[in-house]
Amino acid sequence: MNKINWNFDNTYSTLPESFISKTSPVPVKSPELVLFNYNLAKELGLDFSLTDKKDLSKLFSGNLLPKGSNAIAQAYAGHQFGHFTMLGDGRAILIGEHLSKNNERFDIQFKGSGKTPFSRNGDGRAALGPMLREYIISEAMHALKIPTTRSLSVVTTGEDVIRENILKGAILTRVASSHLRVGTFQFAAFRKKENELKTLIDYTINRHYQNIKKSKNQALDLLKVLIEKQTSLVVNWMRVGFIHGVMNTDNMAISGETIDYGPCAFMDTYDPQTVFSSIDQLGRYAYFNQPSITKWNLARFAECLLPHIESNKDKAIEIATEVINSFDKNYEIKWINMMRDKLGLFGENSKDHVLILDLLTWMHKNKADYTNTFCFLMNENVKNNKIYKNEDFLIWKKRWEDRLKLNNSDPKKTLNLMKSVNPLVIPRNHRVEEALESANSNDLSLVKKLIKVLEKPYEKIGENVDYQSPAPFDAKDYKTFCGT
Repeated sequence: MNKINWNFDNTYSTLPESFISKTSPVPVKSPELVLFNYNLAKELGLDFSLTDKKDLSKLFSGNLLPKGSNAIAQAYAGHQFGHFTMLGDGRAILIGEHLSKNNERFDIQFKGSGKTPFSRNGDGRAALGPMLREYIISEAMHALKIPTTRSLSVVTTGEDVIRENILKGAILTRVASSHLRVGTFQFAAFRKKENELKTLIDYTINRHYQNIKKSKNQALDLLKVLIEKQTSLVVNWMRVGFIHGVMNTDNMAISGETIDYGPCAFMDTYDPQTVFSSIDQLGRYAYFNQPSITKWNLARFAECLLPHIESNKDKAIEIATEVINSFDKNYEIKWINMMRDKLGLFGENSKDHVLILDLLTWMHKNKADYTNTFCFLMNENVKNNKIYKNEDFLIWKKRWEDRLKLNNSDPKKTLNLMKSVNPLVIPRNHRVEEALESANSNDLSLVKKLIKVLEKPYEKIGENVDYQSPAPFDAKDYKTFCGT
C-alpha cells in the first residue's frame, strides 16, 4: 500500500491493563468503501490519493490494519438513563492515536468492527443506516461550528446485521481528540484503586489540559474545565435545536466534543419538550432538559474526583458541590448571550431576558419552526412565512426592532452577527431519513448531496433552499432509534 503518512503514537495503551482490552477487528466478508472524507483526511495530514478503493475498503473495514496501529477496546462505565452499569467498547475498536503535522493527537476508531470482550450479548456489528447517520450529523455539527467527533469513512461489510429486521452491515471510522468519557472516570472510581484514578487524571490533563498541569489542585481544576467545556457545548446544541437523545455519562466526552450520534435529531417546530428517541419514554433527554442533565452528569464526574480534590471527604463534597452549583449561573449567562447573538443584540439590557422568552413562548404557542424563525428575522425568504404576519409576532418584532436601536448598531453589523450563529440549513430529520432510505436501496446520491449541502450551513447557496423546509405535517411524531 502506498505511503499514507500514518503517524501513530498510542499513549492510551500505556494506561493500566484494566482500562484496555487488546482486540483486533473481526474481518468482514467483502468490504466496500461507500463514503470517504477527503477533506478530513487532508486535515489529518493523511494522503490517500494513490491508494485504490479496494485497499481503502480493506483498511477501513479492519481487514488490513496500518503499520503502527495498536487495536484496543476501551473499558468504561456509565449512568444510562440514570442507572449505573459497567460498560466498554462493545462494537468499537480504537486502532491508534494519529499525530497530525501540527502535532495534534486524534483517536482513529472503528465502529461496528465486531465483538469485543465488552460486547456482552451484542454482535459487535453496526448497520449501514446508523453509521451513515453519524457521518452526516457529525460532519454537519462540525460545519455548524460545534465541537464534535468527526467521520472519516463508511464501509459496507457485505454481511447482514440482524436487528428488528435484516440490515446491511457497515463500519464507520470515527476521529476524535480522544474517547475519554465521564464514564471512564466512573470505571476507575468504581474499582476503588486510587492509583489508577490518579493515573487517569494525570493522563487526561497531559493529553487535553496541559495548562492546569502546574495547578495546586489538579482534580478540582479539571472539574472546573469540564464544566466550562460542557456548558459551552450544550449552549451550542440549544443554539441550533440539536437534541442528543442519549446523554448518558458514557456519552459525555472529557474533551468537550459531541460524541455518539445514536437517536439524535434536530428540532423543527419549537417545543422545549421535544424528544425523538424511541427509548426516552419519560423525556429525560428532551431538548429543554439538556442543561440540567449536563449538570447531573458533571456531578457524577465530581464524585469520581472527590478523593483527589481533598483528603477529607466532607470537605471534598463541600468544595465539589459549590463548584457544581456554579453551573446554573454560568449556563444562564452563556445561554442569554447566545440568544442575544441569534437576535443580533449588542450590549446588555435588563429587558433582554423577557424579550427572548416572549419570542420562544410565541414560537411554542404558534408551532413556529425554530431555525426558520431566525432566518425570517434575517430577512431570508422562508416557505410558509404567513405565520410571521401574526399580530402577536408583529408586536414582538416591533419591540425587538426598538431594542436594536438602543445600541445605535449598524444594521449590517447586526445582520452579520445573526448570520454567524443562525444556520440557514440543518440536517432536517425527514431529509436525513429520505437519504438513509435511499442508501438502503443502494443509492447513495441523496446522502452525498445532503452532506454537500450541510458543508456550508450559514451560506446562502441556491441548492440549499430546498433543504430549509421543515418536515411535511404528516411526518410528525418522528422517532429515532439506537443502532444496537
